[in-house]
Amino acid sequence: MASERDGAGGGNGARGGPLAGVRVVELAGIGPGPFAAMLLGDLGADVVRVDRPEPPPLGIDPAHDVAGRNKRSVVVDLKAPGGPGLVLDLAARADLLIEGYRPGVAERLGVGPGACLARNPALVYGRMTGWGQDGPLAARAGHDIGYTAVSGALGLVAPAPTPDAAGAPGAAEGPPAIPANLLGDYAGGSLYLVVGLLAALHHARATGAGQVVDAAVVDGAAHLTAVLQGLLAGGRWQDRRGVNLLDGGAPFYAVYPAADGGHLAVGALEPQFYAEFARLLELGPDAPGQWDTARWPELRAAIAARFATRPRAAWEAVFAGSDACVEPVLTMRQAHRHPHLASRGTYVEADGVTQPAPAPRFSLTPGALRRPPARPGADAAEVAADWGVPGLDPPSAPPTA
Repeated sequence: MASERDGAGGGNGARGGPLAGVRVVELAGIGPGPFAAMLLGDLGADVVRVDRPEPPPLGIDPAHDVAGRNKRSVVVDLKAPGGPGLVLDLAARADLLIEGYRPGVAERLGVGPGACLARNPALVYGRMTGWGQDGPLAARAGHDIGYTAVSGALGLVAPAPTPDAAGAPGAAEGPPAIPANLLGDYAGGSLYLVVGLLAALHHARATGAGQVVDAAVVDGAAHLTAVLQGLLAGGRWQDRRGVNLLDGGAPFYAVYPAADGGHLAVGALEPQFYAEFARLLELGPDAPGQWDTARWPELRAAIAARFATRPRAAWEAVFAGSDACVEPVLTMRQAHRHPHLASRGTYVEADGVTQPAPAPRFSLTPGALRRPPARPGADAAEVAADWGVPGLDPPSAPPTA
């Protein structure tokens, strides 16, 4: 695991990153907005987070808030008479702005897109919500689990089918599994917001015209299902969990427990990979064929029985160096020590916190961990000087958790 701050995850070349010189204002929030701003900061953007005077709602120690890395913080009370003006001063000097309020809140606070674009017509104003800026649910509260549920994405995540007395698993009968908040907040939310911001920035730099980016988790999560929607329309995907090729329905694309309670992920889809898998697992010549779907329950039971004979580490040794497409299911701490990830510097240690290195990687302008997680209000004087907004200095007293 790497421990260098500069160049982590991308070499020791230019420190600025591909977004060096891009200025970002982040109106502090939780979830996908902060992660999107962190990603921009990882790629070299100058991110200034505008914190509120009150403590953050989740109460996490700022030193451990990885989403706060590569940012600087100022504290602004948007309900105070001069507060909105300070944010507009920052917006006037920014390329991108990120806010994650419910629809209409930024406007009521005086920092909505109309006010910001009036000060800076080339600004790209990113709005990050769960439901979007319009529609029947736009004003409602929500979280990742609800957004992905409505989009159809959560319903794809099946638990491992439970065999019946005869060994046949059937479809997954239990509730969908919950992949933390990775699927909605970060995949369907943050990443789509960043794509939108950068696309609109490209347009703004070509034309001088800024615009509003409406990034909704429901839209992004639905968009992630595009290929599966095509398979569904073409009759190649069933609209239920645990019976399809890529959702655990196929016995050669599934997760199995080992003798010690550890798990192995099997992804032996292609015939040549499946043949290697069957050989190393020692399924034997009498095992059902890979595509003998009528005997899939029998094949699943045979695979499960073989994996149950040895602990996970023993199976890792069996499949090491092969193209059988079998990997251990690791916890987050175990992933830190995986030899491949360690070799690539996928995880780094910075300021006492193990965390993912910037991604993706660039050959000429690598991202880097340039700054530790920002502490609310700690960078007001520096930002005031760099951005030419003297009203930020002296800062308000930083909030305490």
